[in-house]
Amino acid sequence: MKLFIRSLLVFLVGVFLLGVVAVVATWAPDKPVDELKPRWAQAPSQFIAIDGMQVHLRDEGPRNDPLPIVLIHGTSASLHTWEGWATALRGQRRVIRFDLPGFALTGPNQQNDYSAEAYVRFVTAVMDQMGVQRFVLAGNSLGGQVAWATAVALPQRVARLVLLDASGYPPESASVPPSLPLGFRIARMPALRVLTQYTLPRSIVEKSVRNVYGDPSKVTPELVDLYVDMTLRAGNRQALGRRMDQGYTGEVAGLKTLAVPTLILWGGQDRLVPLEFGQRFARDIAGSKLVVFDDLGHVPHEEDPVRTVGVVKTFLGL
Repeated sequence: MKLFIRSLLVFLVGVFLLGVVAVVATWAPDKPVDELKPRWAQAPSQFIAIDGMQVHLRDEGPRNDPLPIVLIHGTSASLHTWEGWATALRGQRRVIRFDLPGFALTGPNQQNDYSAEAYVRFVTAVMDQMGVQRFVLAGNSLGGQVAWATAVALPQRVARLVLLDASGYPPESASVPPSLPLGFRIARMPALRVLTQYTLPRSIVEKSVRNVYGDPSKVTPELVDLYVDMTLRAGNRQALGRRMDQGYTGEVAGLKTLAVPTLILWGGQDRLVPLEFGQRFARDIAGSKLVVFDDLGHVPHEEDPVRTVGVVKTFLGL
């Protein structure tokens, strides 16, 4: 019996020491936003004051464009996810993109509110401050939910709508349960949140990004650098936990009231928001068009900007 107890104690001490080593090896405290700006907020980035936040934003293309294109990213992403689209569109159209509250360089809001309703108010405030009355709105994942919710709330201001692997329907209603990236699963576990505020294994970030690509080989070290740094921005890890608590289900009944021309793009390899949800959007939004990219994942605009923006340009008559 004594030998057993001694062996158990040795085992437990070993596990504890391994845990300490793992924490030390992955120790990653928050980074102040000013430390991140030199690499990730180069021109044409700017920061504008909205509701007590300094919002990271890029505004490119001709200022006389009567219908600017506004691009909204998804959970844990940033305005950088739209770089390929912005490059293809800014020669002909005004393109506005920004980091949502709770993410990237914008960081947390004072209310600790990351609901779709709060994001609709935020998008409205940004457009008001920029003097943009009507616009084309495109969004991916959470950004897609924000986009369609904004179109429902402001039908007189949203001229066209583009949804890419958008959220909004109850995830549990899928015939095949969504496969959450590892980083998101951890963020949903309150018991692990305290630990994740101080550690960030790069391997978890890389696995999470690879999970949302149809072809994981396209995920580069620089792309992982971006996602790591945007996660480490001071306050973002706490905000992500709150965002996950608030869920991704929207007031989808409003979709049937939409009368705005709508393009729906979907990655056929999306394991996070399955294609059947894209098909539901196509049924619920009258006159909408669904285009599926069989080989792409949850972020088709980032994974293959050339092909995806080509469909958008046709939709916009460019």
